[in-house]
Amino acid sequence: MNKTLTAPLRHETDMLGAVALPADLPYGIHTFRAVRNFPISGVVLGDFPDLVRALAMVKLAAARANRDLDALPPDRHAAIEAACARLLSGAHLDAFVVDMIQGGAGTSTNMNANEVIANLGLDTMGQPRGHYAALHPLNDVNRSQSTNDVYPTALRLALTFASAPLLTAIAALAAALRARGQAFAGVIKLGRTQLQDAVPMSLGAEFAGFAAGLEQDRLALQQAVADLATVNLGGTAIGTGLNAPPGYRAAALAHLAEISGLPIRGAADLIDASSDMGALVGLSAALRRLAIRLSKTGNDLRLLASGPRAGLGEIELPPVQAGSSIMPGKVNPVIPEVVSQIAYRVIGHDVTVTMAAEAGQLQLNAMEPVIAHSLLDGLKLLTAGITTLTTRCVTGITARPDRCRAHLDASTAMCTPLAPVIGYDRAAALAAEVLAGGPPLAERVAGAGLLSAAEFARLERTACGPDHGDRP
Repeated sequence: MNKTLTAPLRHETDMLGAVALPADLPYGIHTFRAVRNFPISGVVLGDFPDLVRALAMVKLAAARANRDLDALPPDRHAAIEAACARLLSGAHLDAFVVDMIQGGAGTSTNMNANEVIANLGLDTMGQPRGHYAALHPLNDVNRSQSTNDVYPTALRLALTFASAPLLTAIAALAAALRARGQAFAGVIKLGRTQLQDAVPMSLGAEFAGFAAGLEQDRLALQQAVADLATVNLGGTAIGTGLNAPPGYRAAALAHLAEISGLPIRGAADLIDASSDMGALVGLSAALRRLAIRLSKTGNDLRLLASGPRAGLGEIELPPVQAGSSIMPGKVNPVIPEVVSQIAYRVIGHDVTVTMAAEAGQLQLNAMEPVIAHSLLDGLKLLTAGITTLTTRCVTGITARPDRCRAHLDASTAMCTPLAPVIGYDRAAALAAEVLAGGPPLAERVAGAGLLSAAEFARLERTACGPDHGDRP
């Protein structure tokens, strides 16, 4: 709070005592204490707009359910409705000031939302902020709720929203890799296993493989996101529905589905759902899988582009910045490098999620805030990293066909498809001759009268597999 001592104040009281707050502050004493208690990461709720939007949706659904059941007076419902509409429009993110990492199983997050909605609602009622006799953060905004069903439900909504741009980004990257694969379909090269020369393939097939792996990861992520639609709203404190009127759970779930546009469904067992982190662990696993794939792909791109003179040098990555403050002309693969660093962060987040999910005791998991921060941060980083990899790297990759051909011709890779034609022992002898130096394999085969140059070329194209085709 950057207010001078002469600014108008209001006084709020909780079980610990009274606090003087700036009169126009959009939150209250519970949020104030949480800000002081948790100066932890410097990352606050408002840094994740999807989470703020999801909290507003849950509060709005609860208010409508309470209205339907005559548990909330019409004027108070209208004020909450108006306040939530302002939050859903993207306004007042700066009022969500509690650190993402906090003790209390998310209580401070819920309190922050309750107090902001109450004070914004008081604005619409023509009442001063902090005049909770007219609209109370807990008695009205939090009616029929507990942090223990609000926070997990809002988190699952937020993660679903934050996953949408990531899924789009993955699809765009896979499409870009497939487009490069189509452009490179005619480029024959050397395939490698264990960093050693192996068998022929096409550069197009290599890039198509990158795309196929990402598409599989995207499907796994989609399934993990679908599992987030099961929520424990209506379970209140531990899943018994304490303090919620009959019919509240069904009404709140129906309203939340309508407000969010998501296929929200209630958990089959609310006691279990109050502490279960299974869907969040599943999402984290899907993000870890994606991160591993991205880093592996980035490493492959760096290897294929290495050199460019003294390395593999089979592709060229688009130059995006100078690579050295001391070595003129050096250009580094900085985009794949940053993507790998994002991957390491996400993999680390997965360890955090795993440990936090295991640490829940009995009817609640108090470690959910660090799970929330880890997953939301991972989604944000992966979306940005994949978009950058697509637009700043993959779409501008070019092939070096002559380099690919030189590597293949200097290798013994064609001995493998030759073996069924001329016999394993003869193929092995030819491989030894090539390794000893001298003419490439194609010339030796032709010179020995084993295959003509045209037959050898056809065998080479066949060895590259169906993804290569018969393009010259």
